[in-house]
Amino acid sequence: MLLHTEGHRSSNIGWLRAAVMGANDGIVSTASLIVGVAAAHGTPHNVFVAGAAGLVAGAMSMAAGEYVSVSSQSDTENADLEQEKHELATQYDVERAELAGIYEARGVSHALAVQVADELMTHDALGAHARDELGIVDMHRARPLQAALASAAAFSVGGILPVLLVVFTPDAYVAEMVIAASLVSLMLLGVLSARVGGAPVMKAAVRVIFWGALAMALTYGVGALIGSPV
Repeated sequence: MLLHTEGHRSSNIGWLRAAVMGANDGIVSTASLIVGVAAAHGTPHNVFVAGAAGLVAGAMSMAAGEYVSVSSQSDTENADLEQEKHELATQYDVERAELAGIYEARGVSHALAVQVADELMTHDALGAHARDELGIVDMHRARPLQAALASAAAFSVGGILPVLLVVFTPDAYVAEMVIAASLVSLMLLGVLSARVGGAPVMKAAVRVIFWGALAMALTYGVGALIGSPV
Protein backbone atom coordinates (compact mmCIF):
# COMPACT_ATOMS: atom_id res chain seq x y z
CA MET A 1 0.00 0.00 0.00
CA LEU A 2 1.42 3.36 -1.06
CA LEU A 3 1.21 6.02 1.64
CA HIS A 4 1.08 9.65 0.56
CA THR A 5 2.22 12.05 3.24
CA GLU A 6 1.29 15.70 2.83
CA GLY A 7 2.70 18.54 4.92
CA HIS A 8 -0.37 20.66 5.46
CA ARG A 9 -0.06 23.67 7.77
CA SER A 10 -3.58 23.74 9.20
CA SER A 11 -2.39 21.85 12.27
CA ASN A 12 -0.34 24.95 13.16
CA ILE A 13 -3.33 27.30 13.26
CA GLY A 14 -4.11 27.05 16.99
CA TRP A 15 -0.70 27.67 18.48
CA LEU A 16 0.43 29.95 15.65
CA ARG A 17 -2.49 32.34 16.16
CA ALA A 18 -1.88 32.58 19.91
CA ALA A 19 1.89 32.90 19.55
CA VAL A 20 1.79 35.58 16.84
CA MET A 21 -0.91 37.58 18.61
CA GLY A 22 0.97 37.37 21.91
CA ALA A 23 4.36 38.37 20.51
CA ASN A 24 2.86 41.16 18.43
CA ASP A 25 0.99 42.56 21.43
CA GLY A 26 4.09 42.23 23.59
CA ILE A 27 6.18 44.30 21.22
CA VAL A 28 3.55 46.90 20.38
CA SER A 29 2.05 47.39 23.86
CA THR A 30 5.31 47.52 25.78
CA ALA A 31 7.13 49.64 23.21
CA SER A 32 4.20 52.05 22.96
CA LEU A 33 4.12 52.52 26.74
CA ILE A 34 7.84 53.20 26.84
CA VAL A 35 7.71 55.60 23.90
CA GLY A 36 4.74 57.46 25.33
CA VAL A 37 6.34 57.95 28.75
CA ALA A 38 9.68 58.92 27.17
CA ALA A 39 7.94 61.47 24.95
CA ALA A 40 6.32 62.97 28.06
CA HIS A 41 9.85 63.57 29.45
CA GLY A 42 9.58 60.81 32.04
CA THR A 43 12.71 60.03 34.00
CA PRO A 44 14.70 56.92 32.97
CA HIS A 45 13.38 55.18 36.08
CA ASN A 46 9.78 56.02 35.22
CA VAL A 47 10.26 54.83 31.66
CA PHE A 48 11.66 51.52 32.89
CA VAL A 49 8.88 51.06 35.44
CA ALA A 50 6.25 51.74 32.80
CA GLY A 51 7.80 49.18 30.46
CA ALA A 52 8.27 46.51 33.13
CA ALA A 53 4.77 46.99 34.56
CA GLY A 54 3.27 46.92 31.07
CA LEU A 55 5.14 43.69 30.32
CA VAL A 56 3.82 41.89 33.39
CA ALA A 57 0.30 43.28 33.13
CA GLY A 58 0.10 42.54 29.42
CA ALA A 59 1.29 38.95 29.79
CA MET A 60 -1.27 38.26 32.51
CA SER A 61 -4.01 39.98 30.53
CA MET A 62 -3.21 37.89 27.46
CA ALA A 63 -3.21 34.68 29.49
CA ALA A 64 -6.49 35.49 31.23
CA GLY A 65 -8.18 36.64 28.02
CA GLU A 66 -7.13 33.57 26.06
CA TYR A 67 -8.07 31.21 28.88
CA VAL A 68 -11.54 32.70 29.31
CA SER A 69 -12.35 32.91 25.60
CA VAL A 70 -11.02 29.47 24.72
CA SER A 71 -12.71 27.98 27.80
CA SER A 72 -16.02 29.32 26.50
CA GLN A 73 -15.38 27.60 23.19
CA SER A 74 -14.42 24.39 25.00
CA ASP A 75 -17.60 24.50 27.11
CA THR A 76 -19.71 24.85 23.97
CA GLU A 77 -17.94 21.94 22.30
CA ASN A 78 -18.37 19.74 25.36
CA ALA A 79 -22.06 20.63 25.62
CA ASP A 80 -22.58 19.72 21.96
CA LEU A 81 -20.78 16.41 22.45
CA GLU A 82 -22.87 15.57 25.51
CA GLN A 83 -26.04 16.30 23.58
CA GLU A 84 -24.81 14.11 20.74
CA LYS A 85 -24.06 11.27 23.18
CA HIS A 86 -27.62 11.48 24.48
CA GLU A 87 -29.09 11.46 20.98
CA LEU A 88 -26.98 8.48 19.98
CA ALA A 89 -28.16 6.60 23.05
CA THR A 90 -31.85 7.41 22.52
CA GLN A 91 -32.23 7.94 18.75
CA TYR A 92 -29.56 5.79 17.13
CA ASP A 93 -31.45 5.15 13.88
CA VAL A 94 -32.31 8.82 13.48
CA GLU A 95 -28.66 9.75 13.98
CA ARG A 96 -27.54 7.12 11.48
CA ALA A 97 -29.94 8.50 8.87
CA GLU A 98 -28.75 12.02 9.64
CA LEU A 99 -25.12 11.02 9.12
CA ALA A 100 -25.94 9.22 5.88
CA GLY A 101 -27.80 12.33 4.72
CA ILE A 102 -24.69 14.41 5.31
CA TYR A 103 -22.67 12.13 3.06
CA GLU A 104 -25.39 12.14 0.40
CA ALA A 105 -25.37 15.94 0.42
CA ARG A 106 -21.64 15.77 -0.35
CA GLY A 107 -22.28 13.68 -3.47
CA VAL A 108 -22.17 10.08 -2.19
CA SER A 109 -24.88 7.72 -3.47
CA HIS A 110 -27.62 6.77 -1.01
CA ALA A 111 -26.58 3.13 -0.69
CA LEU A 112 -22.92 3.96 -0.17
CA ALA A 113 -23.76 6.79 2.24
CA VAL A 114 -25.78 4.40 4.41
CA GLN A 115 -22.95 1.85 4.31
CA VAL A 116 -20.34 4.43 5.28
CA ALA A 117 -22.52 5.75 8.09
CA ASP A 118 -23.05 2.21 9.43
CA GLU A 119 -19.36 1.35 9.37
CA LEU A 120 -18.21 4.63 10.89
CA MET A 121 -20.80 4.49 13.65
CA THR A 122 -19.85 0.90 14.43
CA HIS A 123 -16.24 2.01 14.76
CA ASP A 124 -16.80 5.33 16.60
CA ALA A 125 -20.30 6.77 16.49
CA LEU A 126 -19.56 9.88 18.55
CA GLY A 127 -16.36 10.62 16.65
CA ALA A 128 -18.14 10.36 13.30
CA HIS A 129 -20.92 12.72 14.36
CA ALA A 130 -18.52 15.13 16.07
CA ARG A 131 -16.45 15.42 12.92
CA ASP A 132 -19.10 15.37 10.17
CA GLU A 133 -22.17 16.81 11.91
CA LEU A 134 -20.71 19.22 14.47
CA GLY A 135 -17.43 20.06 12.74
CA ILE A 136 -15.43 19.26 15.88
CA VAL A 137 -12.03 17.79 15.00
CA ASP A 138 -9.51 16.79 17.65
CA MET A 139 -6.74 18.70 15.85
CA HIS A 140 -8.67 21.95 16.33
CA ARG A 141 -10.26 21.29 19.73
CA ALA A 142 -10.19 24.20 22.17
CA ARG A 143 -7.35 23.88 24.71
CA PRO A 144 -7.64 26.78 27.17
CA LEU A 145 -4.51 26.20 29.24
CA GLN A 146 -2.32 25.68 26.19
CA ALA A 147 -3.65 28.87 24.59
CA ALA A 148 -3.17 30.87 27.81
CA LEU A 149 0.42 29.74 28.38
CA ALA A 150 1.36 30.24 24.73
CA SER A 151 -0.07 33.76 24.69
CA ALA A 152 1.59 34.80 27.96
CA ALA A 153 4.95 33.36 26.92
CA ALA A 154 4.77 34.94 23.48
CA PHE A 155 3.80 38.33 24.95
CA SER A 156 6.74 38.14 27.36
CA VAL A 157 9.19 37.26 24.59
CA GLY A 158 7.94 40.14 22.47
CA GLY A 159 7.78 42.65 25.33
CA ILE A 160 11.17 41.95 26.90
CA LEU A 161 13.11 43.57 24.02
CA PRO A 162 11.80 47.14 24.54
CA VAL A 163 12.38 46.83 28.30
CA LEU A 164 15.98 45.68 27.80
CA LEU A 165 16.57 48.55 25.40
CA VAL A 166 15.57 51.00 28.13
CA VAL A 167 18.27 49.51 30.37
CA PHE A 168 21.10 49.46 27.83
CA THR A 169 20.34 52.50 25.63
CA PRO A 170 21.51 56.05 26.50
CA ASP A 171 18.61 58.05 27.92
CA ALA A 172 18.60 60.58 25.10
CA TYR A 173 17.96 57.92 22.45
CA VAL A 174 15.56 55.55 24.22
CA ALA A 175 12.45 56.45 22.22
CA GLU A 176 14.22 56.30 18.85
CA MET A 177 15.92 52.97 19.62
CA VAL A 178 12.75 51.38 20.95
CA ILE A 179 10.79 52.46 17.87
CA ALA A 180 13.45 51.25 15.42
CA ALA A 181 14.08 47.93 17.15
CA SER A 182 10.38 47.27 17.61
CA LEU A 183 9.61 47.86 13.93
CA VAL A 184 12.43 45.52 12.92
CA SER A 185 11.16 42.92 15.38
CA LEU A 186 7.62 43.26 14.04
CA MET A 187 8.89 42.79 10.50
CA LEU A 188 10.74 39.61 11.51
CA LEU A 189 7.65 38.38 13.35
CA GLY A 190 5.51 38.93 10.26
CA VAL A 191 8.01 37.07 8.08
CA LEU A 192 8.28 34.18 10.53
CA SER A 193 4.52 33.77 10.94
CA ALA A 194 4.06 33.88 7.16
CA ARG A 195 6.73 31.23 6.65
CA VAL A 196 5.23 28.89 9.23
CA GLY A 197 1.69 29.44 8.01
CA GLY A 198 2.51 29.38 4.30
CA ALA A 199 1.14 32.90 3.74
CA PRO A 200 2.56 35.73 1.58
CA VAL A 201 5.60 37.12 3.39
CA MET A 202 5.43 40.73 2.22
CA LYS A 203 1.76 41.12 3.10
CA ALA A 204 2.27 39.75 6.61
CA ALA A 205 5.32 41.94 7.26
CA VAL A 206 3.70 45.15 6.03
CA ARG A 207 0.56 44.46 8.06
CA VAL A 208 2.32 44.12 11.42
CA ILE A 209 4.69 47.02 10.74
CA PHE A 210 1.83 49.36 9.82
CA TRP A 211 -0.22 48.70 12.96
CA GLY A 212 2.82 48.72 15.22
CA ALA A 213 4.04 52.02 13.79
CA LEU A 214 0.58 53.54 14.12
CA ALA A 215 0.29 52.49 17.78
CA MET A 216 3.70 53.89 18.68
CA ALA A 217 3.09 57.10 16.76
CA LEU A 218 -0.19 57.72 18.57
CA THR A 219 1.24 57.03 22.03
CA TYR A 220 4.27 59.16 21.26
CA GLY A 221 1.94 61.96 20.23
CA VAL A 222 -0.08 61.64 23.43
CA GLY A 223 3.08 61.69 25.54
CA ALA A 224 4.51 64.69 23.71
CA LEU A 225 1.19 66.54 23.96
CA ILE A 226 0.94 66.04 27.68
CA GLY A 227 4.63 66.84 28.04
CA SER A 228 4.95 66.28 31.76
CA PRO A 229 6.84 63.62 33.74
CA VAL A 230 4.83 60.59 34.80
